[in-house]
Amino acid sequence: MNRLFVAYKPTGISSNFFLSRLKRKYNDKKAGFSGTLDPFAKGVLLIGFGSHTKLFRFLDKTPKTYRATLWLGAASDSLDTEMIEKVEILEEFSLEKIEEVVKSLEGELEYEPPIFSAKRINGQRAYDLARAGKEFTLNKINSSIYETKLISYCHPFVTFEATVSEGTYIRSLGRIITHRLGLEYGSLSALERLCEGQFRFDEEKALDIKKSLNIPINFYLGDSENLKYGRVLALEDLEIQEDGYYWLDNGDNISIINIENQTVKYELGRIYTC
Repeated sequence: MNRLFVAYKPTGISSNFFLSRLKRKYNDKKAGFSGTLDPFAKGVLLIGFGSHTKLFRFLDKTPKTYRATLWLGAASDSLDTEMIEKVEILEEFSLEKIEEVVKSLEGELEYEPPIFSAKRINGQRAYDLARAGKEFTLNKINSSIYETKLISYCHPFVTFEATVSEGTYIRSLGRIITHRLGLEYGSLSALERLCEGQFRFDEEKALDIKKSLNIPINFYLGDSENLKYGRVLALEDLEIQEDGYYWLDNGDNISIINIENQTVKYELGRIYTC
């Protein structure tokens, strides 16, 4: 089965465990997902079955939008409710102050990722090292924060949405809000991914891969048998001849090609639409 769709992962299970459920549901063993959500988070997870697992890197998956609730005064090394150590009782802030700080996140941010993250340190996941009590440091990263919006403030809980570049750590945004409010402690009590680029949850309906690709279509003007049998394509037989990735419409299947230095190569052969 070839199928591309958006699923909704619940809290409390890993993305891999959720994928195993979907494999059983659809009775198919070859499947994958794009954009891991850890057990604490819920929300949109892009799923591919069959040859559609090869398409992830050619999909329009950014920017991503998240909704998070920050618990002010809650101390946790994991920056979420998994490892709450203590809770401070704080005076309430004005709504204007909270809105100002949430809005201040917009722009380019340089920050240190959470130690409880999926980043690799010498081949090991940072969260595994952190749980084992190992000491290590993570290099700072840069993220683009395109838009932030305060959804609600019911002290001590701040719910906000953030539209961000790929690889942004929302826990870190919560920590930055905490510090900009002049506080020492703050942890996320909820985290939901609302969308990955154009992809939102819609009851696991199959996506049209021809409408989902983030690369332009090209047109092959030569013998259609060459496409059918995966033969070498001549540059002069393509409508667009500039370097780049393109997809070719073969009716019930597509091919993805790469034009580089006047040479045409298949990046992906025939990928059937269903």
